[in-house]
Amino acid sequence: MAAATVLLVDDRDTTLAAALQFHGFAVHRADTGRGALTAAAEASLDAVLLEVDLADIDGFEVCRRLRSAGDTTPLVFLTGRTSVEDRVHGIDVGADDYIPKPVDLEELVTRLRAVIRRAGSSQSQGRLELGDLVMNDEAHLVTRGGVPVPLSPTEFRLLRYFLEHAGRVLPRAELLAEVWHRPEDEGTNVVDTYVGYLRRKVDHVDPKLIHTVRGFGYILRVGQ
Repeated sequence: MAAATVLLVDDRDTTLAAALQFHGFAVHRADTGRGALTAAAEASLDAVLLEVDLADIDGFEVCRRLRSAGDTTPLVFLTGRTSVEDRVHGIDVGADDYIPKPVDLEELVTRLRAVIRRAGSSQSQGRLELGDLVMNDEAHLVTRGGVPVPLSPTEFRLLRYFLEHAGRVLPRAELLAEVWHRPEDEGTNVVDTYVGYLRRKVDHVDPKLIHTVRGFGYILRVGQ
């Protein structure tokens, strides 16, 4: 089984990354809020471990921006902020767990694995969602605001890939390779054509979910 990949966002702790690696995690590091947002957009992550007190953007705002962009990666606050108000706020902005420092390493590892396991269990049930857009993979059913959205097999595969990578910019070449299994050098506009089909069926109501990132590709998220 591949190691779970964790983004550790903390500008003070210099030892936790090594401890997590010792317990079998693959660890990416960021020491600012902006660095965390960039890493989350570029890397394939199983969880984010996030300090609240960062030099630029605080962890609450980082979490809020990730969730607003449709990023559903399990997120755990590990922070010196210990008040009940902070704990409640952390969960309110979208965290899956809130762990005050100091914490026993074994407890941290157990709780981190638990949120990753819960996310994997939910995904294995074949349900993917962003806002009011819901895909039931097993039933081959997509709804938007509770209303069924009829999709062709190719449109369904494309939307599934968008939902699996919500909040991340997807280059056309990646979509072509992963959804159509075709090389980039075929020079086809099939990706743009099918994104257009999806937009007409999925984005006929607000908020719009499929956005163009000029010069790069597309992203599925709530809001610009």
